[in-house]
Parts: sequence; C-alpha cells; structure tokens
Amino acid sequence: MNWLLPEHLADALPAEAARIERLRRTLLDVFRVHGYEFVIPPLLEYLESLLTGSGQDLKLRTFKLVDQLSGRTLGVRADMTPQVARIDAHLLNRNGVVRLCYCDSVLHTLPASLHGTREPIQLGAELYGYAGLEGDREIIRLLATVLDTAGVPATRIDLSHFGIFTALAEAARLSGDRAEEVFSLLQGKDVPGLAAAVQGLPAEIGAALQALPNLYGGREVLDEAARILPDLPAVAAALADLRTLADTLPGLPLSFDLADLRGYHYHNGVVFAVYTAGVPSAVAHGGRYDGVGSAFGRARPATGFSLDLRELARHAPTAPQAGAILAPYAGDDAGLAAAVAALRRSGETVIELLPGETAVEGVAFDRRIARVNDSWILEPISKD
Repeated sequence: MNWLLPEHLADALPAEAARIERLRRTLLDVFRVHGYEFVIPPLLEYLESLLTGSGQDLKLRTFKLVDQLSGRTLGVRADMTPQVARIDAHLLNRNGVVRLCYCDSVLHTLPASLHGTREPIQLGAELYGYAGLEGDREIIRLLATVLDTAGVPATRIDLSHFGIFTALAEAARLSGDRAEEVFSLLQGKDVPGLAAAVQGLPAEIGAALQALPNLYGGREVLDEAARILPDLPAVAAALADLRTLADTLPGLPLSFDLADLRGYHYHNGVVFAVYTAGVPSAVAHGGRYDGVGSAFGRARPATGFSLDLRELARHAPTAPQAGAILAPYAGDDAGLAAAVAALRRSGETVIELLPGETAVEGVAFDRRIARVNDSWILEPISKD
C-alpha cells in the first residue's frame, strides 16, 4: 500500500491547497504593508543551531538525521523562530529595529493534539531590537489584523507575563528540574499537583504559585493579583506591563490568564494566546523572548507570534472564486492563442482542451471561448 502516508501527515488536495495558498499570499501582503520583510530559512540545519537558546524546548519535537557530507547531526526544523533569530543576529546584523516574517512547513516528531498534523505550515512575524512595550503592542495589533484579514477574528486574547513566574521561582530558589515541574503544573492548571509540588517552599511563595491558576478573567484580575501576590519588584513590574497593554490596546478582546505560560527556556516577558469563535484551542501564540540571539553572537530584544496557516485556512470562510474558462485547442490559430493569453494576463483561469479531450474533471467552468463568425468571443456556459 504505497499510497499510505505516515500517521498525522496528509496531502493538501487542490481545493484545500488553493485556500491555503490564497490565504498565504493575502497574509504575506499584510506583513509587507506593515514593513515586515519576508525570509525563507532552510528546512535543515545543524541540530545545535536549531536547539540553541530558544530552541531547547524543541528537543523532543525535532527529527534528527546524519549529514552524509559532514557526518554531523542535522535537525528538520520544528519551529522557524530560532532560525529567524539567527538571521537577525548573525546574517543581517543591523543595529536598529528589524521586522521579519516567514511562512513555510515545519515538522514535528509528534502531533500537538489527537487530530493535529505533524507538518504545520508555520506563519509568523518577529520584531527585533526594541525592548519597550510598544514592540509588544505592535505585534499583538499585527496579529489581530492578520486574523481579521483571514476572516477568523480574535474573540479573546489572553495576556500573561513570564516575569511573574520567574520572580516567584527566584524568591523560592527554585531551579532545575523542580522549577520545570512547577512550571509544567502551572501550564496544565493542575491545582492538586501544584499543591504537592510547592510543599516545603516559603508559605507566601507557595500560596502565590497555587493562586496563579485561578487568576484569569478581565482587567480586575490584575488588581486581584496585586492584592494577593508577594510584594516583589518584578511582580509589580510585570503587572504594570499588563496594565499598560490593556490601556494601549483599545478595541481588542483582551483578557488575562496569569498561569497561561509556555516556553520555559524561551519566553521572558509578555506572552499571549489568541482564540476565535468555535475553536477550542488557541489559533496563535506569541510573546517576548529577549536575548535569543546571544547564542548566535548578538543578544537582541525580540517579540513575535506564529500560527499554523493550514489550520487557520480550515476555519477561514471560503471566498467565492470566479469560475474557469473553457477554450478549444488553439493549435496554430493565432487569434485564439492571443485571446487565451490576454485572459490569462488579466488573471483568469483558462484551460485549453487538448486534441481528443472532451471534458475536464474537478474544474468549475462558467464561461467558454467560442467562435462567432470570424471572431473568438467569451460567453457564459448555461447551467441547464
């Protein structure tokens, strides 16, 4: 059965592929008009480059193989963000703000969910070289614009801040495996597991960590967090950042979830997850990851987002498309060939019947080129 594909991998057949490609072109144009330059990193890199710094969380998700030329271990990218960070830090080497975008396939060893794919089409944007909250604001607004343009508007943008967990972990002197365990329990909102994991920590810190999973909702959550979390400068600064974003992003459906964290070895500031109507899981993730370029010789402030274009296309409304045009075989008829060429230059889909071909399956024709007297004209195809 040579036609079978590995589990959680699938072909994109013509209708789906057309939807994905139309959406890709449209969204890359959104990035372009906002000043984001398009880059295309390679599918394969040396493994240590893919897993350096921000890529540490990708170890289990990355396919590995041996390079027949160098003998070194290569990785098939599971996330393009570390690659784009390398491009900014090492290849472009610009001093000011750099805006980059990308769109291509990545490969995962395991699917993210039961019905997920192992080959998402990752589309994203990254902003380098600006540490202020205005950079986070630009990225969040850009993501909202991208989703609006796709016809999948955000119904909830959950904001959080990695600095809160970092401050609590440092106050409790949590490190290594134990810190990662607590972080994982917070991610899963495993309240009983969290209660067990914080045993032995200072009472105030343990109570604060246990409170985080319940700190979600509207802006009032920030006031509640300020009331019950320890009076640590980093916690106060993180809550102030979230308040500032709430003030400067009017019109967006912001909410707050202080346990909605990801990227333990990656994010270090504001993080966010975006949801849309009718979809139970987040359609996009992002956040700040300052210093990621240090592994490539130049630490830079950074923030960005990414999403799975293939999944987004499934939820996007299907835009009506003009039907194709059916044309007879032109052969050496210069007039017909010129008419077909002119229609194609204008963006029309024209299919010429080959000699002996009487029908084309799978294509919706609504017009045809017909000869009337000595001229070739375009006429509608009757649906009767």
